[in-house]
Amino acid sequence: MENLTLYPTEILILLFILITFLQSGLDKATDWNGNNEWLKGHFSKTFLSGMVPFMVAVILILEVATGLLAAVSIINILVSGNSRLALYTCILAAIVLLMLLFGQRVAKDYAGAFTITGYFMVVIFGVFLLS
Repeated sequence: MENLTLYPTEILILLFILITFLQSGLDKATDWNGNNEWLKGHFSKTFLSGMVPFMVAVILILEVATGLLAAVSIINILVSGNSRLALYTCILAAIVLLMLLFGQRVAKDYAGAFTITGYFMVVIFGVFLLS
């Protein structure tokens, strides 16, 4: 457990990513129809309107993968002290957040886009720490 005290910030950021992304992905999976219907309305006046189910599927897969990768990264740090996978997890999380930010900006949901900024700051700090 020495690695827990050597990497507390990194582990906490990974826990944040795990909770945030896994919950969001699982929510999309368990309420597929509700998410699709809401997002169809959200993107109805944009060039993305016909792509909503595909976009939801891509984001769902990436969110679950990012959350699971965060869990594996935490275990990897605790067992071996190796943080390379944690860096890749934070980079993937940043990419997913940029995809979500793009969607919010296209939909002209500037408040939603601003909310993503807070998540992005945490993740990009993780990239900074682990680089």
